[in-house]
Amino acid sequence: MSYSHSHLKDILTRTRSIAVVGVSVNPVRPSYYVARYLTLKGFTVVPVNPMHAGETLFGREVVASLSGIGGGIDMVDIFRRSEAVPEIVDEALDELPGLQTIWMQIGVSHAAAAAKAQARGITVVQNRCPKIEYQRLFGELRMGGFATGVISSKL
Repeated sequence: MSYSHSHLKDILTRTRSIAVVGVSVNPVRPSYYVARYLTLKGFTVVPVNPMHAGETLFGREVVASLSGIGGGIDMVDIFRRSEAVPEIVDEALDELPGLQTIWMQIGVSHAAAAAKAQARGITVVQNRCPKIEYQRLFGELRMGGFATGVISSKL
């Protein structure tokens, strides 16, 4: 799965709203800090996790499933195991009119579900993180691969 810089940048530029499936309310979990980062970058993030439905995260109510959103989502970001992907993709295709992108996190991929979404005109990204790609493509990563927040001539 190889994606050009321009392809990924186009996705992240046109996306305004993201449903994060499998988001955790635990701030040390990757799904939490990826969703938080995307919120801080101006994306509307809808947290999706049936274990935490009704709680508030990043100023939004956590919903149990994609069907609880009702639309208005550009991208679904999947933080679940690969075997859970087909059900999530089916629900996204059925419940989210206007959906543009299915994004599967690092370590997550499913060829058949990806092909099904692509056949419906949905862009699919597998085994990548939108936070990392945003930082890389929009100049937030430094030489060592991370943003230190410190301006210095010393390394």
